[in-house]
Amino acid sequence: MFSKRNAFIGWLVLTFGKPIAKRKARQAVSGKRGGALAAALAGVGAAVGGLMFWRKRRGQGDSQSS
Repeated sequence: MFSKRNAFIGWLVLTFGKPIAKRKARQAVSGKRGGALAAALAGVGAAVGGLMFWRKRRGQGDSQSS
């Protein structure tokens, strides 16, 4: 359920969180090896998560058709 209070809290988080996240991203990129390592780990994590989701969704379809 959405309410004005929750919408306001979400707006505050986005408003104040965006500049902080941008600053941290710039700091991560400025470090030569650390930024590349973090990006590689994030890519691998995203790929593994996508494959797990795809496998789970595919498994659900197979069991329903049998």
